Amino acid sequence: MLFNLPDYILSECLYEGRDTIIYRVRKKADFSSAIVKKINAEYPTLEEIARLRHEYKILRILEHVPGIIKTYGLENNQNDFALILEDGGGISLQQILAADKIPVRTFLHIGIQLVEIIGEIHKHNIIHKDINPQNILIDLETWTVKLIDFSIASRLSKEVPAISNPENLEGTLAYISPEQTGRMNRAVDYRTDFYSLGATFYQMLTGQLPFTTTDALELVHCHIAKNPVPPHQVCAEIPIAVSDIVMKLMAKTAEERYQSALGLKHDLEICWRQLELNGEIAHFTPGKLDQSGQFLIPQKLYGRVDEVRILLEAFDRVSAGSSE
Repeated sequence: MLFNLPDYILSECLYEGRDTIIYRVRKKADFSSAIVKKINAEYPTLEEIARLRHEYKILRILEHVPGIIKTYGLENNQNDFALILEDGGGISLQQILAADKIPVRTFLHIGIQLVEIIGEIHKHNIIHKDINPQNILIDLETWTVKLIDFSIASRLSKEVPAISNPENLEGTLAYISPEQTGRMNRAVDYRTDFYSLGATFYQMLTGQLPFTTTDALELVHCHIAKNPVPPHQVCAEIPIAVSDIVMKLMAKTAEERYQSALGLKHDLEICWRQLELNGEIAHFTPGKLDQSGQFLIPQKLYGRVDEVRILLEAFDRVSAGSSE
């Protein structure tokens, strides 16, 4: 595909996927480095253009959040739409994991940073919806973390995904939450990110995915109905406390997961302090200080289906501007 941005000099292609292509470039004005994310199509559809604009708007909202790549602008040259981004350097966590799993100490260092970033995103009422190792950048000199790719992020506190072919689901199938598959009749809220983070943590610690099948339908079924083997049973060197944290993140229902980044960070920091002071991590019950900072109607209904439906329908009408 032709590179058609006159103010930039192409340095290298970093990634080419079905939908997007990512370049490292130099600005002609000052030769500073930047990243260009383009639609990988000669004639982009309106939907593809809208998604790129959506990502730009999300990044502008998060521009002061540490750990988020900054955006310099959205450019259009002869229908060649491109998102211009900060060059954060580093490599993807996926590239690191391709070599080997990560030691527990390094896992905690990366994990605590990730949770801090996700917590800040959630404070801005944004759900990432595609947390996975490919979208996590690591600076190998400082081991600092950045989270990228907000192309399917949502600014809604809740949304109900439609049932669709597994190949067309929003998100990365190996890390997607049960409710994000659209087959649970449950709304997606910020806790979908905790499930995907749990799947990412699982891979970091064990060197393998929670579910190893490559069949799309079977993978969806696994996320909905099967529990992964606990990490400490895959790798004996993983402390049970750390394994329990991962399994809590990957609970099938959102109510059983962590309810806040703060509670999750607290537990990871307990692990970090114990490892630093004692050289090992003693078992403890995860989630003791965890509580949600958001008001959520539980989706486990107890004989109140009609009442909740009427309440939510009224809320939707008022949100759309009508009076009750």
